[in-house]
Formats: sequence, structure tokens, C-alpha cells
Amino acid sequence: MPELIDSFNRPIEYVRLSVTDRCDLRCNYCMPRDFHDFEDREHVLSFEEIERVMAAFGELGVKRIRLTGGEPLVRKGLPDLAARLAALPGIEDLSLSTNAVRLAKHAEALVRAGVSRINVSLDTLQPARFKAITNGRLDKVIDGLMAAKQSRFQPIKLNMVAMRGVNDDEFGDMVDFCLEHDFTLRLIETMPLGESGLDATDHYLDLQTVKQQLAERYDLVPGVMAGGGPAKYMQVVGTNMHIGFITPISQHFCESCNRVRLAADGTLYLCLGQEDKLELRPLLRGGISDAGLREAIVGAIARKPEKHEFREKPLQVVRFMSMTGG
Repeated sequence: MPELIDSFNRPIEYVRLSVTDRCDLRCNYCMPRDFHDFEDREHVLSFEEIERVMAAFGELGVKRIRLTGGEPLVRKGLPDLAARLAALPGIEDLSLSTNAVRLAKHAEALVRAGVSRINVSLDTLQPARFKAITNGRLDKVIDGLMAAKQSRFQPIKLNMVAMRGVNDDEFGDMVDFCLEHDFTLRLIETMPLGESGLDATDHYLDLQTVKQQLAERYDLVPGVMAGGGPAKYMQVVGTNMHIGFITPISQHFCESCNRVRLAADGTLYLCLGQEDKLELRPLLRGGISDAGLREAIVGAIARKPEKHEFREKPLQVVRFMSMTGG
């Protein structure tokens, strides 16, 4: 099978696929509370268009697809799309990122469709604090997590954005929660994307410091987990629990980047921290052939930037994370 190789000799095998830019929460590091400027529905790729693009990626050597948003579960019929993508030749791993608000309703259908792994955004275990961060209800997320556990997704990873002065007193509590339920915890540094309402610079927390703090409370050794993402893992000795650290600022992982992002409107973003992109929707609706589609993707990958510039140019990217795809 052919491989997508960028100009820095990095194989691209992973697509983060946004199926919608809409969300039923308003996390203050992602989207302003009063934001309603969502993509027109006619501009969002249909399931048929998504399947065609992902089939092209599969033919070019992509093995992993992660369904994202916005919140992917607000897209009607998502399990049907998941089943179609899981059946594509070359696709070996289909996963989902979700806020879990609607997961209790859809967990079983997603497993049957072929979604094997899920990541759930959860920044706090305190209901009032959860409301302040997301404008949502924590109990719905917990219900979704318990449904996912019952449905036997493996692994279930919790993504916690580490924010100084916001939730930096809860890392130990979150580790204990994950130990209790056999979840994996992944801590993520804040990134300067858009003007979402929370200043990523003011609340930035270097995860190297957090790792040292956790090592004083838990016996940690280096660990490894399967997956296509950038997390570096530690394992709690005597357990199966892993703690991942995603450090786009303090220790960026651009040299091993293996992914691109397809936004809900068909824009292929080549780097989260740059504006390099390819507009696929006009090509799809203009009658491009399958061979032409693959050629366009190959040409775009050749333009993938070497690295982001979050430190050097923190205001360079002004789009919200919900627009890019999580």
C-alpha cells in the first residue's frame, strides 16, 4: 500500500475528521459563550463526501481515523457514518473524541459500528467548576462515561486541559478517579487558538511541573500505549493505569507529527498551528475524479509545515478549535 510522506520525511497515517463545528457545551478555552457563527449546513460535507475523502486517504496509506467536532455526537446518524468508515479498505483504527454529554444514548451503537476507542474531554470532577468551564452539567458526562465503560470501549481516555488557577488542584483527584474506573488520563497544555474567552497564556501550565508533582504522590515509571497521538505516557506502578502528557508548548512533538485535520466544511488543515490548508469541498462538488482527489491530497501533504509557532507567534492562528476539528 502507498504511503503519504511529507517533505520532512514524516509518514501521514492519521486523519482527525470533524463531522460538525457545532457543540452542546461552551468550554471557555474552545468557543466563546455567545458564539453562534456556525458553518452553513449546506457547506458541511455529506456522509457520502466524507466517505469518499476517507476512502482516498485509505488508498494512500492512512490507517487511523478519529471522529471529532465540535461535538461529533450532535451530528445526526453518526453511528451510520462510523460503520461506513470502519469498512473502508486500509482503515485499521476508528476512534472518537467526545464531551460524553450524549454518549449514554449512543455508546452501544458506536461499538457495533466499529468505534473501538474513545477520548472524553473532562477538565474537572466538581459540578460547579464544570458548569463554569463548560456551561454544562457534569452528571451527564459521568453517565456517558459509565455507559462507555459498560459498552467495553478499550481504552477510555480522559482528556484534561491543565489550567493554572482553574483546575490545577484536581490532578490527583482525576488520577484517583481513573484508577477507580480503569480509565487512562491525558493531561494537555493550553494552546493559543482564537479568542475563546480564556487566555491560554494566563492559564498556561508547563506539564513537566505537573509530572513532577504527580511523581511525589504516585510511583510512576515510563509507559507505552498504542495509538496515533502525541502523548508521552507514565504508568502507575502496580496498576494498568497510564497518565499521558501532551505538551505542544513545553516540548513540542512536531518532528513526529503523523496527522492532518479535515474540518466539517471540507477544509484539510495540514497543521493545527498554521494556516496551510486545502479546500476539498469545491473539488468534490466540482466533479473531481478519484484519481484527481488522491493527487490533490498528495500535493497538499507535500506542503505540510515543519512545525507550529505557538511560542513564537501565539496570535498567528485566529480560528477556534471547534472550527479546525479537535
